[in-house]
Amino acid sequence: MMSTTASIAVWRGDITTLDVDAIVNAANSSLLGGGGVDGAIHRAAGPDLLDECRRLRAGTLRQGLPPGQAVATGAGRLPSRWVIHTVGPVFDGSAECERLLASCYTESMRIADELGATSIAFPTISAGVYGYPMPAATRVAVEALHDCETSVKKIVLVAFNSAAEDGYRAALDERHRTE
Repeated sequence: MMSTTASIAVWRGDITTLDVDAIVNAANSSLLGGGGVDGAIHRAAGPDLLDECRRLRAGTLRQGLPPGQAVATGAGRLPSRWVIHTVGPVFDGSAECERLLASCYTESMRIADELGATSIAFPTISAGVYGYPMPAATRVAVEALHDCETSVKKIVLVAFNSAAEDGYRAALDERHRTE
């Protein structure tokens, strides 16, 4: 049964250490690792994650994963069961860019529901090298997740720094004020 009653919490720290069913990787379209959270997840998960990503690239994702879409793999040595990879948009200020960022969150939740996950952790997608301004990135995340119908019970928004933590808390406060 789907609901919109998932609790949303903010936690500041390293997403690779969380004991949740699924963590979301802010991946690049190649799925083969990179910088930022993508590199950290691949390093912590070990070679099994890269092997699974290579199999996806050799099969259904020969052209890579498009922005706004999501796909799951096992989690290798991570405490989670799955890694859900999603590719955020490179910030350009357009409405399409915002739509694609929101889709990263809703598609990741759709995959989490398909897997039967009851808890999930998200990094701040597109807010690093892809240049999405932190206040906007955190607002889009909170809005997309708050409006998402899901059977997931616990959503953790992982803030790697104080700007992300402040952005998430402000977006959640604003959301609660308008309800």
